[in-house]
Amino acid sequence: MIREFFAGVGTLLRGFRMWRSHPKLMALGLIPAFIAWAVLLAALVPLVIWLGPLTDWMTPFADGWVEPWQTILRFGLGAVIVVAALALSAFVFTALTLTIGDPFYQRIWKGVERSLGEEPTGETGFWSTIGEGVRLVIFGILVALLTLVIGFVPVIGGVVASVVGVLLSGRILARELTGRAFDARGLTGYSRSELLGASRSRVLGFGVATQLCFLVPLGAVVTMPAAVAGSTLLAHDVLRRSTTKRGVVDTPGSAPAPPPAHPRA
Repeated sequence: MIREFFAGVGTLLRGFRMWRSHPKLMALGLIPAFIAWAVLLAALVPLVIWLGPLTDWMTPFADGWVEPWQTILRFGLGAVIVVAALALSAFVFTALTLTIGDPFYQRIWKGVERSLGEEPTGETGFWSTIGEGVRLVIFGILVALLTLVIGFVPVIGGVVASVVGVLLSGRILARELTGRAFDARGLTGYSRSELLGASRSRVLGFGVATQLCFLVPLGAVVTMPAAVAGSTLLAHDVLRRSTTKRGVVDTPGSAPAPPPAHPRA
C-alpha cells in the first residue's frame, strides 16, 4: 500500500518531467492556471484580512471568557476556516482552470498520449467541461463543510480536519483529472470507479501530492500542467494494471484494453 502510494506521487513527478521534454506545450497550461489563481487570490486575501472579526462574530458566547481560552478558541476556529477555504479553493481552482483552459489542456493531454504511442480520439465538449467544473465545486463545498465540522472536535479537530481535507481533496482531484483519458476510451463512471478503486493507493498518492503542491504559493500555477500530464500517465498505469490482472498480455506499444463498460443506470 505504501509503495503504491509513493508510486502515485512519482506519477506526478513524471508529469513534471514533461516540462523538460515538451516545454512549449506545458507552458500553454500556465496561462489559464495563472488567471484562475489570481481570481482565487482576490477572494482569499479578504478572508484572511477579516478572519479575526469573522471568528469574533461566530463566537459571541466566548466574549466573557478569560484568557487564554478565548484566544485559543478563536485561533483554532480561524485555522479551521482557513483549512476549509483552502480545500474548497483547490476544487474551484481546478474547475476554473480546466474550464478556462480546456483547449490548452486538450493539447497537453493529447501530447502525452502521443508520447506513449497512442493516437487520442476523444474530445471533451464545452458543456461536458462545464458539468465537470460544477461537480468539482459541489464536491469542494461538501469537503469544506466536512472539514469545518471535524474542526470543532476539541484538541485534535484542527489536525484531523487538515488530514481529512487533503486526503478527500486529493482523491476527488485525481478522479476528475483522469477524466480526459477515460473519456477518450468511452468508459462510464462505473467503470472508472472500478479502475480507480483497484489502484486506490496509487490514485491517492497522486491526488495528495497534487493537492499539497496546490497549497504552495504559486504552486498551483506551475503544478496544473504537470497534473494534467501526470493524470494521463496515471490513467495509463491504472488501465495497464487492470489488463494485467485479468491475464491479458499487453503488446508493446499498444493501448491496454479497457475493462468492459457497464451500462448506465
